[in-house]
Amino acid sequence: MSDGLGTGIWGLVALAAIAIVAVLVLMARRGGGRGTESGDLLARVYVMMERDSSARQADAEAQRTRLDQLRGETADRLALMAQSLTRDLAEARVRQSEALREMAESSARQLEAIRATVDERLHEAVERQMQTSFQRVLEQFTAMQKAMGEVSAMTAQIGDLKRLFSNVKTRGGWGEAQLRAILDDVLPPGAYEANCRLREGSAEVVEFAVRMPVRATTPPLLAIDSKFPTEAYERLLDAVDRVDADAERAARRALETTLKIEARKIASKYIVPPVTVEFAVLYLPTDGLYAEIARIPGLVDEIGRTCRVMIMGPGLLPAMLRTIHLGYVTMALEERTDGIARLLGATRQEMLRMDGVLERLARNASAMSSSIDEARRRTRVVAKQLRGLDGIDAAAAPAVDEGATERGETEFNGA
Repeated sequence: MSDGLGTGIWGLVALAAIAIVAVLVLMARRGGGRGTESGDLLARVYVMMERDSSARQADAEAQRTRLDQLRGETADRLALMAQSLTRDLAEARVRQSEALREMAESSARQLEAIRATVDERLHEAVERQMQTSFQRVLEQFTAMQKAMGEVSAMTAQIGDLKRLFSNVKTRGGWGEAQLRAILDDVLPPGAYEANCRLREGSAEVVEFAVRMPVRATTPPLLAIDSKFPTEAYERLLDAVDRVDADAERAARRALETTLKIEARKIASKYIVPPVTVEFAVLYLPTDGLYAEIARIPGLVDEIGRTCRVMIMGPGLLPAMLRTIHLGYVTMALEERTDGIARLLGATRQEMLRMDGVLERLARNASAMSSSIDEARRRTRVVAKQLRGLDGIDAAAAPAVDEGATERGETEFNGA
């Protein structure tokens, strides 16, 4: 960079010398007769240029010498810096390796402590879990023993129920009690009769007869009779459990025959129009039995069409009874509507009477108003007379003639 700067400076000096020479040449051409002086001037310029060239060369040599010194100093400094960097890097590597070794040792100690803590807590958690699981197993085993005892008791109770339901009268009593509970739960009090005789002089008694919500002196009854064909139902269930298709078909045919026979009995005994409605209800005490009956194709529709008997279970009967209850509610609302209509009619008559009373009061009030207007008019006349008296001088008060007084009284009386 210093060589370039020196070369540039000397180039400028050379250009300046050339410019001076050119100026001198021009002066020589113009001066003409001054040729000798111009030659001397040129000689001087040449000498000066030689001197400048020598000085320039000397300066360039000095600059080269200084540049060589600077290169040497720079190389020495760079060598020192390299040595210092090498030494610093070596020391940094040593310190870094020591720090890494310390970090590794610290991490190893921390990991060992964490491992010990985790092992201890895991051991405690495993012990607690094992104790909890063992306690749960003991509780479940105790509950299982208790459940086994309950199952044994239930088995005994099922045996008792089987023995109980083996009696036809007992099965009928259980179905009747269940049917009574449903009727009490849905219908209002007094809406049905139990053990009702539908025909005069007949010994046949229906279990329950529901009064239909109609406006009549003697409302018709709906006969409901409970049936529980346990033998046919148990044979069907046993055939299904044994996966015996032939036995199952035979049991279904037997159950179908039993239901048809019972429906014909109900139709002949308990459908007595006009005492009863045109149909009756055969109640099955269990939904399972009703489901098996409903699975027989066309059985329910056939019995309803031929015998006019509706087959219902515990899931369907409350819906029909709620419909009947809604009829009772509708009748009660109609009765209340009639009462309200009568009350409105009586209120209308009372309003007419009240209108007559108000008319008489209005006439009396009109007469009273006329009397009040007359009294106010007389009061104004008296007030006018009194204002006339206020204008008379107190000294001339005795001189007021009696004729004027009499005329005032006459006017007052006339008014």
